Amino acid sequence: MTRPPPRGWCPTAERPMASGDGLIMRLRPPMGRIETPVLRRLIRAATRHGSGILEVTSRASLQLRGVSEASHPALLAECADLGLVPATPTNGAGLTVQPFWREGDGTGALADTILNTLSELPALPAKFGVAVDQGENPVLSEISADIRIERSENGGVIVRADGAPTGRAVPDDRIAEAVAALALWFLGTDGPRLGRMQRHIQSNGIPSLFQGTRPRSSTASSLGPTTLGPIIGLPFGQATASELEGLLDAVSPTAIRLTPWRALLLEGASDAPIPAGFITSAEDPLARVEACPGAPACPSASVATRPLARAIASAMPQGQDGRLHVSGCAKGCARPTEADTVLVGRDGAFDLVRSGHAWDTPVRQGLAPDEAALIGAIRGDA
Repeated sequence: MTRPPPRGWCPTAERPMASGDGLIMRLRPPMGRIETPVLRRLIRAATRHGSGILEVTSRASLQLRGVSEASHPALLAECADLGLVPATPTNGAGLTVQPFWREGDGTGALADTILNTLSELPALPAKFGVAVDQGENPVLSEISADIRIERSENGGVIVRADGAPTGRAVPDDRIAEAVAALALWFLGTDGPRLGRMQRHIQSNGIPSLFQGTRPRSSTASSLGPTTLGPIIGLPFGQATASELEGLLDAVSPTAIRLTPWRALLLEGASDAPIPAGFITSAEDPLARVEACPGAPACPSASVATRPLARAIASAMPQGQDGRLHVSGCAKGCARPTEADTVLVGRDGAFDLVRSGHAWDTPVRQGLAPDEAALIGAIRGDA
């Protein structure tokens, strides 16, 4: 089945999007990093001008929920003062930078060059994205992006169109130029009509100029310690202001880095225990469950999602394989890729999809939103 078209637009800081609980305002901090004093001020601003609920997205952006039309200008001004709003808005392309970069490794300079180069092109589709993933091993292969910058099997850098098995080998000083060339090819071959690179090349193919070199195998990231600090998950990518304040008080990081796994890398954090409510192990069932806000927060949803997702996760044994996606509707916003089990809201009930997307053909339909019945359906007991 075909994925239903999105409603609305991708929110930005300047142009938030309305949802069932108010406006959603999306921030893209430089390099996905926010120093702790700045984050504390942002948390207080999000509480004064919104609901105090903050979310990490699957592209390592930060969303502030529950903002009103009246409070948005003041919140935008405060975010700009904190350096979290670019002085010059981009032309539509968003960058997702692998979170393990280090000062002086060239990642920041490359990201700036790419953004400056893309800003000189015609406007790209709203969801168009570039993954800056040229670390030792790619870690963003499962993250939504249209152009990928990765290491090749022999250690060089390639620029690859999403959906293509190989990419174009380029020297370090020509990366931004190659990204621009691929973006211009997309724009000049009716790519915006289909919206995303993968759909475009599936329909139209891709010139040999942008192929030829295979990327290195992707390395899956996980929760737990890293050389920069621990990575902890936010259930469904969401936390309240008080939860985040408690986290900062407990482990005193120098900064946080947003990751595209709806998790935070706590740069320079102490060894103190992580407060309850966060996900600290990949063995935690909540680490394998994704759910959109659902009703009433999202007007497209006809069912509540996250309370049910928590309940189902609590019934899943530790270490059990497989991913569960609970979606308020067939758009599947929380997880655009396949999951082992998908519950999809429709007209106040749920459909069940096995090994697929939220928009795929279900194996069962019209399941009542009852926790026990749904757990039974997932296990095949009902």
